[in-house]
Amino acid sequence: MRFTLFAAAIAGLCACSSGDVPTPTGATCPPEGTTLTYDNFAKPFMEAYCTRCHASTLHGADRHGAPFAHDFDTEVGILNVHEHVDEQSAAGPDAINRFMPHDGMAAPTDEERFELGIWIPCRLGTFGRPDARPVDAATPDAATPDAAVQ
Repeated sequence: MRFTLFAAAIAGLCACSSGDVPTPTGATCPPEGTTLTYDNFAKPFMEAYCTRCHASTLHGADRHGAPFAHDFDTEVGILNVHEHVDEQSAAGPDAINRFMPHDGMAAPTDEERFELGIWIPCRLGTFGRPDARPVDAATPDAATPDAAVQ
């Protein structure tokens, strides 16, 4: 009996705790869209909080443990790993993720995290328009809708 109560108490504590595990925020782009862009939001956000570790110009110990190919000094770099950015630093209806930055330096406010949570799905939603798609220079013509049509 005592063991059952102890197990139930532990399970209850685990169920009530939040923020222990990176969780998708569930954020979506509002129907009216957003005025947040890479230039007016994402770039300054990343420069203020992320690129001190997550930049393509940093190598080895200068990255302070930032994983390879998680470079946020370009829009393409952010969007390539948008799920990780969402689960580590953004906020939405399902989670407020405060895992990054973890270096004890300046961190975004929850409001900024909610804005990141909105910017990501809104920006991803523009991918249906070829003129809005960030194109990697390493992928010639394949990113152009008419590439296969000759």
